[in-house]
Parts: sequence; structure tokens; C-alpha cells
Amino acid sequence: MKTPGNDLSRRTVMTRMAQSCLGVGLLPSMEHLFSSKAFAVGEGSATAKQAATARNVIFLYMTGGQSHLDTWDPKPDNKEVAGPVKAIKTSADGVQISEYLPRMAKQMHHACVINSMATNTAAHEQANYFMHTSFGLRSTIKHPGMGAWLSFFQGPGNPALPPYVYVGNDSRHPGAGFFAKKHGPLMVNNPEAGLQNVTPQKGVTDERFGMRRELAHSLDAEFQGKWDTRGVKAYADVYDDAVRLMKSEDLVAFDLTKEPDAVRQAYGKDTFGQGCLLARRLVEHGVRFIEVSLGSWDTHVANFINTPQLCNTLDTALAALISDLEHRGMLDSTMIVVSSEFGRTPKINQNQGRDHYPIFSSVIVGGGIKGGIKYGATTPDGSGIAADKVGPPDLNATIGYALGLPLDQVIYSPSKRPFTVADKGQPLTHLFA
Repeated sequence: MKTPGNDLSRRTVMTRMAQSCLGVGLLPSMEHLFSSKAFAVGEGSATAKQAATARNVIFLYMTGGQSHLDTWDPKPDNKEVAGPVKAIKTSADGVQISEYLPRMAKQMHHACVINSMATNTAAHEQANYFMHTSFGLRSTIKHPGMGAWLSFFQGPGNPALPPYVYVGNDSRHPGAGFFAKKHGPLMVNNPEAGLQNVTPQKGVTDERFGMRRELAHSLDAEFQGKWDTRGVKAYADVYDDAVRLMKSEDLVAFDLTKEPDAVRQAYGKDTFGQGCLLARRLVEHGVRFIEVSLGSWDTHVANFINTPQLCNTLDTALAALISDLEHRGMLDSTMIVVSSEFGRTPKINQNQGRDHYPIFSSVIVGGGIKGGIKYGATTPDGSGIAADKVGPPDLNATIGYALGLPLDQVIYSPSKRPFTVADKGQPLTHLFA
């Protein structure tokens, strides 16, 4: 409906507002946004809904392809496949894991192991992208990661801090995807270094800093008015967010020196261990989605030398994180997810390594998930799925379900293509307590 003297329809105005403020186009009929009617349902997407069981997610990503056979799904009765790896009993009845994870063996009553993960590719970049977004890698569009979906639908947990944080060194991370940049992660390469360049230069008082900001804003005003686009707005938002962060008392969340040395030692004095400790601190300060990566799982050579070392790093940090969150009363509201882009071959190659393979395992702890169980199974030689196949979209849908995200709600990208949180993934609702 047009108002007198105004040739813009209400729908056009609201559409432009949505594109400007949210960075994406919503449904063509914008009245849905302001009424009790539901958004359009994505074809094939999950319709399951529940009250959120998790407020936070700590996603531990094993970059390079973690071997399921040497970690969460050992095959001790098949020596040709198992190699030298033995299985050990855990605190969960009937659940065995690799001897390389002795600390986690004591924590398995908290965990659900999914031994039937299967992806559609065994190429690193494509599988990494698929795991993070639930969509195939395309040159024409970039899809959001799960942290961006959480930020888009529910906003930041702490307005003074980033909506989510990535701790690691992966330039291929999808980040905000087609959402506005404000929904993307803050990238932290070294958790022990804290945040760099967050204080004014020596001699720059608050007054002088404010004057410089006002001057920069006035110089940019004409350009921003002429080029009122998503990209220009995002560029300006970066400065506003940075200043807000610089002035926030919650900046202390990034300072690991505030932790007792015994706690830091418990997590492991390496980048991954300290990244997990940082994740716990960030959750305490309201950051709702943190990803920490551990690389070098691409063990084509010397698998049985490299994998024990990697497992020790993971085992130390993960067990400490679970114990720490439980002690602080935060495990029920925080979902820890351990996953990789794919697994490794059951066959051991001539270099005592394992090659790329599309079958792998994932682990979920806390956030409303039943503990002490395993779901799905592989064949006796680990080469196939014997029961309950789970794909990356299903795992992401399970995360979204725990967070209370609307899995079937259609969101349109700037190119007007419809997307949902986890594509056609279905949440594993029966894994919840």
C-alpha cells in the first residue's frame, strides 16, 4: 500500500531495510516478518523444534581428517585394520575407545560417540566446507558457518564481544558467508597472545581518540552517503565494533594470564589446549559459539607415530574442558562437539599411513545430550556404515536443534536463493536426554 506522495510501497521499504540491516534478503512477502504467520518452510529441511538445551557451543575441529579407527572407533579384533592400536574400556558401559585417549576414557559417561559419520567427498577443502556449512562448495556463493547462523537468528550473547570466535589458523573458514560481516567470527591465531592492537597508541588520550573518530566519520560521511551499500556499511561497522570491544570490561576474557598456572597446565601448554581454555573463558563472558582447531591429522605417512601425539594433545585439552565446565556448572548449557572433515582408510598404506576416507566419527558432550552412549556403527573392518548413517548436515542440524534455531526457516541470500540452517539435515533428536 502506498502512502500519498510516496511512490515506495511498504514492502519495498521493508525489503530495503532488511537488506541494509541484516545483509540478506528475507522472504519475498515481508509481511511474514511482522505477523504471527510462520516463514516459508524449506523443502526437505527439518521441522523438529524444542526449547533450547544448549546456550553455547564449543566446536573442536580436527583439521586434516582424523582417523576414526585410531580414536573413537577402534577395531581390536581386526589386526590388519587396527595396526598396533588397542581399545580400552571407558567410564561408559559398552563404549570402548583408543588407548591413545586415556583421559577421555574417564569422561565417556558424559559423551555420545557417533561412529557412523559419512561425507560426500574425501577432498580437504570441499569436505571442510561441507562440514562447516552443510552445503557444497560453490564458486558463486559462500554459505554461513553455524556460528553465523546462531548470531543471525539470536544475536550476540554479549553485545560488547564478537558473536563468535575462531581459534586457529584456517583461511578457508566460511565465516559469515552471505550474511553481514558482523555475524562472522573474530579470528584468533594465538590464544596466549590475547587480542592485539586493542589499546590506543601511547600518548593518545580518550579525548584525542574520540576526536580522531569524529574526524574520520566526517571524512567518510559523503562517501558513505553516496555508496550506501552492504560492503561500505560493513566496513564502517568494523570500526564501531572494534571501538566497542576496546572499551569493554569483558576484554579480560581473552587474557589467559588471569588463570591459575595449574589450570593452564591441566589444559596443556600448547596452542590447542590454551585455545580450549580460552573457549571456556569466552563462554563465561557470553560468547556463544567458539571453534578451536587442531591440525595435522592428514597422516598419509607415519600414522602410528603422529596420531598418538595428536591424540595426546586432544585428550589432555578435551578431558580438562569437560571437567572444568562440569565443575563450574556449565556443562549442561554448553555443547562440545568434536569432528573432522573425513576419516582415514582402514587399509594401512606402504608408508605406515592412512589415506583419505569419507567415513569418520564425531563426539558430542553436554548441552542436553545423553552421555555414555554410542550411536551408529561401522562394519567390522571400518570400511562401511553398518547402521544409522549420519551426514554433516545432520550433525549441524543437531547443533542447531540444541540451540533452538529454526531449522526449517528460509532465508534468502543477496542473490535471492533460499537457504536453511542445515539444508536437509535432520537432527538426532533421540540423542537428547
